[in-house]
Amino acid sequence: MPKLINFPHLADMAFGQPLYATSSIVASVKTLLIPRLLGQHADILAANPMPAEPVPALEAQGESRYQIAGIAIIPVHGILVARRGQIDATCSELTSYERLRGAIATALADERVKEIVLDINSGGGMAVGCKELAEYIYANRGAKPITALVNHGAYSAAYFIAAACGRVVVSETGGCGSIGVIMEHMEVSKWEEQVGLTFTTFYRGERKNDGSPHEPLSDGAVSAINHRLDQAYDLFVNAVSKYRGLATDAVIATQAGLFSGPEAIGVGLADELASPQDFINALAAKVTQENTPTQRIGLRARAMDQQVTL
Repeated sequence: MPKLINFPHLADMAFGQPLYATSSIVASVKTLLIPRLLGQHADILAANPMPAEPVPALEAQGESRYQIAGIAIIPVHGILVARRGQIDATCSELTSYERLRGAIATALADERVKEIVLDINSGGGMAVGCKELAEYIYANRGAKPITALVNHGAYSAAYFIAAACGRVVVSETGGCGSIGVIMEHMEVSKWEEQVGLTFTTFYRGERKNDGSPHEPLSDGAVSAINHRLDQAYDLFVNAVSKYRGLATDAVIATQAGLFSGPEAIGVGLADELASPQDFINALAAKVTQENTPTQRIGLRARAMDQQVTL
């Protein structure tokens, strides 16, 4: 019998809370979750059986970063979540802020690492935990150079992280932006009525039952949700303003738009236009040249070993 994912737990992360994510990320999560939450998953599972165990992500196997010529390259891929992270049966990557911080901390402490590159390709994810990771990067980007290599998209939470780096490099066909916040509420009261389900909720505290999927949102709940969105949006805007040295009005003026590489540079969201591989090659050559002859030999040997394993 296939092992089922805890879909209610995933729904709790996807609905009813502010997300630093693009609308396409939200839509893809809904496509996965809604049929299963409504009990319509049997046909889907028959057509797409789940493995007996989830496939662990590279980071879970101790490979959250790799070194080439003194550079620690840390992948920031897929949907960003606060904790844990794995690859699901549909090959969608989950990267956690928790593990990213651990990988960055390890690279900062490793004397062999001269520069850190975050290899970013993500449409964002959870708001919870994102600011804390970005602040950690911002506080440590003076200890060692930390570069965001947009390869190929850094949107919403992923751009929040990229902005905290010392510089942002993007390709001509890559993109940055989506500086905004989104939240969706799923109400299933009409479906419950059709199938004969009735939920009676007892609670104390006016806001305790806000966002219940079993009934329409009250005016008070809508106001409370908008307050949370305002808080999350202000936090994002002010952080990007600080990290990038931009006026808050300039950040707000982006209106959560998605910008191509040249456009991102034009509005101040990125610093340099380069293809990812060309950038890494040039950086590796620079870092190798800056080391002593003995260090260069060791770095070249490690780079050759790494290329064999890739």
